[in-house]
Amino acid sequence: MKISERVAELRKLMKEHKIDVYYIPNEDDHLSAEYTADHFKCKSFMSGFSGDAGCTIVTQDFAGLWTDGRYFTQAEGELKGTGVTLMRLRQEGVPDPLDFVIEQTPKNGILGFDGSVVAASTTLELAAALKKKGAALHISEDLTDLIWTDRPAMPREPLFLLDKKYVGEDAKTRIGRVRQDMKEKKATVMVLTMLEDPCWMLNVRGNDIPCTPVAYAFAMVTSRKVSYYIDKKQVTKEVYAYFKRIGVTVRPYAALAIDLSKLHKQTIWADLSSLNTKLYANIATDNQIYNALTPIMRYRSVKNKTEIKNLIHAHVKDGAAMLKFLRYVKENAPKGEMTELSAQNELYRLRAKGKDYIEPSFETIAAYQANGAMMHYTATEKKFAKIAPKGFLLVDSGGTYKDGTTDITRTIAVGPLTNEEKMFYTKVLQGHLALMRPHFLKGTTGNNLDILARQPLWDMNIDYQCGTGHGVGHVLGVHEGVHGVRWGMPTAARPSAVLEAGMIVTDEPGIYLPHKIGIRIENELLVTPEGKNFYGQWLKFTNVTYCPYDRDAIDTKLLNDVELKQINAYHAEVRRELTPHLSGKDLAFLRKATAPIKR
Repeated sequence: MKISERVAELRKLMKEHKIDVYYIPNEDDHLSAEYTADHFKCKSFMSGFSGDAGCTIVTQDFAGLWTDGRYFTQAEGELKGTGVTLMRLRQEGVPDPLDFVIEQTPKNGILGFDGSVVAASTTLELAAALKKKGAALHISEDLTDLIWTDRPAMPREPLFLLDKKYVGEDAKTRIGRVRQDMKEKKATVMVLTMLEDPCWMLNVRGNDIPCTPVAYAFAMVTSRKVSYYIDKKQVTKEVYAYFKRIGVTVRPYAALAIDLSKLHKQTIWADLSSLNTKLYANIATDNQIYNALTPIMRYRSVKNKTEIKNLIHAHVKDGAAMLKFLRYVKENAPKGEMTELSAQNELYRLRAKGKDYIEPSFETIAAYQANGAMMHYTATEKKFAKIAPKGFLLVDSGGTYKDGTTDITRTIAVGPLTNEEKMFYTKVLQGHLALMRPHFLKGTTGNNLDILARQPLWDMNIDYQCGTGHGVGHVLGVHEGVHGVRWGMPTAARPSAVLEAGMIVTDEPGIYLPHKIGIRIENELLVTPEGKNFYGQWLKFTNVTYCPYDRDAIDTKLLNDVELKQINAYHAEVRRELTPHLSGKDLAFLRKATAPIKR
């Protein structure tokens, strides 16, 4: 069916169920906000927009797709001719989607959605607002499922174990840390709903979501018992034996709802922003809910010494692959035969050669010129651009290895550049370098530092409509944690957190001129102690990404002495780290790419 036909079918079902407004978020049963299995991509099925963020809302006379600035250009193209209106999040005159569904639900009307993919906290907020106007919720039906006849099945990939040598702690120790936090908060039960949390606590990984080594599973922890809820076909004999040794009971995936319904007079630690509405409905009212992020969120964000040592190893391997890729692009782009697709496939091939490689940490973005303005663009077999020997190729990519997860962006000159293109690249580089430099007191958040990266662009009245940096998981999701680097005041939807030693954050300012050009430069930074004095604990960023910037794209006349010295010092570090892992033409290319820059 065409998108317009799908929307028409949905409207028929809405009438049958007496639903006035139907809300389709991007999330799965675990409220994963970004990467989900194909089974859960109802928002995309009903709108035609393939991006990983946003929601679709349908009434009898309107269908809209809400997404953020990373996807505006992509959404414009994909929604064309569908009858679905693009609603640009956080733009003037565009209502918040939740405000919109409340406003559009008439008095005595009904707002509907699948309660499995909407957070309990969201449902409570909506119910309270609708009650004031005499309206109600309908949360039991997944109407999209009745239309999506060839819907992909839930993934059922086998689990695998991550050895202690990669993570630094055994599962029993990690379970003990969770129980200690429960004891301090006087919680008798903890429900783990975020996909990464059970994986981290039990040192297991899965392959249910492309590019993210997690399994569709829940967990419940008490003072004496750990229950793990998953399709039992995914638990290998090795993992079963491991679970038995560490005292973990395997339960069917759907049994969490049943087990929750059996709890009475307990204090249940559950994050209502990641506990779905249908599960929440199974909790008896004689229980007390401690609504807070699980402590595992912080545990995952602050890497231990073993994880830090291993992630640096991963970045060195990754840097060697990236260096080989840069040489490949520089040597082949001038021939005029390279495409976005051939470039990204070559990078996949080079990265996969690394020891302990698992998979890409996300789909590679290889975007030539105007396509680079779409922040989450991906070339496909059916749609890709040919790379002419001029301008920029933006490549945002990463790898998941057993010892760490990487995320790096380099914008590569594939031929002659205009003066404007060089100026734009240099301004992005200046913002990138500025965020690397500060020493800051403990208590600082990424919101406090964001201006450092944006200032060179704001000076030109240019902005990028996304954050500057995000946390990175350890052999988990490439985007994690409540910490990051972004501008504006923290909100419930866009929280902030104090930066702590051991956290990883990306540094990735950019310029995105729709239908013209995209430039981004990204490294991962480690928050590192920098001494303590009368004023408090000082911290700094230490680079853990090893790959040269593009000398051909830098306008050295725009650099000050501090920036020039910083680039040369970074390139010396890259040369030192990668030299033992390269030889022949690759080593010669490294030496040339990292040679000192002079005015």
